[in-house]
Amino acid sequence: MTNSFSWIIKRNGQKVKFVTDRITTVIKKAGKATNTELDSAKLTDAVLDNLSAIYDNINLPTVEGVQDIVEKVLIQYGYAKTAKAYILYRQKRSEERKIKEDILGKIDDSKLSPNGLIIAKSRYLLKDSNGDVVETPKEMFRRVAKEIAKIEKKYDNDHKEMEEKFYDIMSTLEFVPGGRILAGAGTKHSQLYSCFVLPVEDSIKGIFRALYEKALLHRVGGGTGFSFSRIRQKGKRVVQSDAYASGPVKFMYMFNHASEVTIHSGNRKGANMGSLSVHHPDIIEFITCKERKPLENFNISVEITDEFMEAVKKNLSYNLVDPQLNTIVDTIPARNVFDLIVTMAWKNGDPGILFIDRINKDNPTPKLGRIETTDPCGDQPMLPYDACNLGAINLSLFVTKNKKIDWDRLKHVAQLGVHFLDNVVDSTNIPVKKVKDMIQLNRRIGLGIMGFSDMLYKLEIPYNSGQACAIAEDITKFIYDNAFEQSKKMAKERGVFPNWENSIFHDKFKLRNAGILNISPTGSRSIFADTSSGIEPNFALGYTRKIAAGFDLESVNNILIDTLRDEGLYTEEIIEKIAKTGTLNDIEEIPERIKRIFITAHDVSPMWHVRIQAAFQKHIDNAISKTVNFSKNATIGQIKKVFMKAYKMGCKGITVYRDGSINDQVIQLSQW
Repeated sequence: MTNSFSWIIKRNGQKVKFVTDRITTVIKKAGKATNTELDSAKLTDAVLDNLSAIYDNINLPTVEGVQDIVEKVLIQYGYAKTAKAYILYRQKRSEERKIKEDILGKIDDSKLSPNGLIIAKSRYLLKDSNGDVVETPKEMFRRVAKEIAKIEKKYDNDHKEMEEKFYDIMSTLEFVPGGRILAGAGTKHSQLYSCFVLPVEDSIKGIFRALYEKALLHRVGGGTGFSFSRIRQKGKRVVQSDAYASGPVKFMYMFNHASEVTIHSGNRKGANMGSLSVHHPDIIEFITCKERKPLENFNISVEITDEFMEAVKKNLSYNLVDPQLNTIVDTIPARNVFDLIVTMAWKNGDPGILFIDRINKDNPTPKLGRIETTDPCGDQPMLPYDACNLGAINLSLFVTKNKKIDWDRLKHVAQLGVHFLDNVVDSTNIPVKKVKDMIQLNRRIGLGIMGFSDMLYKLEIPYNSGQACAIAEDITKFIYDNAFEQSKKMAKERGVFPNWENSIFHDKFKLRNAGILNISPTGSRSIFADTSSGIEPNFALGYTRKIAAGFDLESVNNILIDTLRDEGLYTEEIIEKIAKTGTLNDIEEIPERIKRIFITAHDVSPMWHVRIQAAFQKHIDNAISKTVNFSKNATIGQIKKVFMKAYKMGCKGITVYRDGSINDQVIQLSQW
């Protein structure tokens, strides 16, 4: 039928095109929520008849007015139960809008969840001198798109066209740049990088230079990685001063304390990675350092060589080597050291492991030196003074209504993501000159992913399955192929990265970026985008969170809610149970086939965590941040098997966490 009007007024006062199909969709959802068969076409026509009798192109309907008519029609046609459910739904959405308005201090112009808005307000949105928010999420995306697209002028391209493309993939949350980019682009604080690696030389001058450079980078929001492997062993005589060396662990505590007093943007302490070669004479002290004294601002990892792992497998001894003289100072059983690593990981979650020889096999610039460590999260191995900017593709948004992957859209966003991050290289301002120079020489970027677990929910594929591993491989190969093609294209148009002649790509193909793909944790950004973090399984399907005094917000995974509605299983009682427990395990009303799909981190056995990580690593040129979750009752032997499996399956590193092993555990189900 023909409407008497073509436009509708949104809640923010904006006039937009009226879309009839949205009324049909609302009616269908209301029917599913109450397991009621509705003639949606007939009801839609009735709603339109009522609207046309009241409104025209001069007197336009509002969103609220349309919803009032939907309620009226449902009641008129005898669907009182469905009308009641729809009224309750409207009431809930109204409460949520009020919460979001209270959070932001103004009407929200985005589709962010209340939790996403909290993250945006605390970390990304611009504020005035009083700390009041001065932009909306859409204005933030516009600010970032405009600033990053400015670089097109440098290459005589249409920056306005690229601004719209960047805005499109960000505002839809298909692509979410790193937090530093969202917060800093287009401001005077234009440091847009998240990850840095700094060298620690074996001298007072070198150690304190690294400490100073760390402070500069932390102050502008960076996280830093350090290998302490060059520092001479504890107790070794220092000839120049007739003193004795403190050893790397003591200096690491000093770096940790410095992070306590260097607060960067968002009032957060800077994060660090501290690593040490398994061949260093102080390796035992390093492995056990968190047992004796807290290191709140450090993740620690052991740099493990193939030589050491072979000695572990064969139950042989291996050499501890003086880092100054490169001479053997001791020979000890490899399995004893490996077992100590495993035991400490079981007790504290640290140390993690870096398979450093495997990492260096993929070193894009081996002529410039050997990679010694990674950024704080372990996803980005880099040479000293190198850095990486980040952005993630939100995989959960690339599943069609018929439960297929939208490969065409994924290709589009992957290629634009590479273009965006390459522009960031030229948009940033780094306070350490050697880092500033290196990022231009290598033009390293970190295109990653988030929402993998939510994508599997939509595809109806269990996380702990061979099918999930196959999807992981297919997706990363697809992104890898298209991202590298885009980097090749940009190299042809803009030139190769300056270190290209010293790279493994020389005489093979020209490339714009020395490194392209990694998988970072995306913790805050995933909450912002209301999706699962990185490639991790969801920690919980629901939780209750205090938003304001006397008010609790129940939040349940939206994909699960849609599935329950489709299956005719949705009730407020079930939603309350999920919000309180975070899992489907003890809810009898839920069929086993749905429980099998909607599993959480602790439903996934450790070996499946490793298999998923290994599947992704096959087509990632850098590394992956991934945590293997264990239950509180897990044994040391189980963790040992996971470490060995990770090495066997080609992972570049591995981190484990046994529930409750750290007193200050970041996330607990009862709180989150």
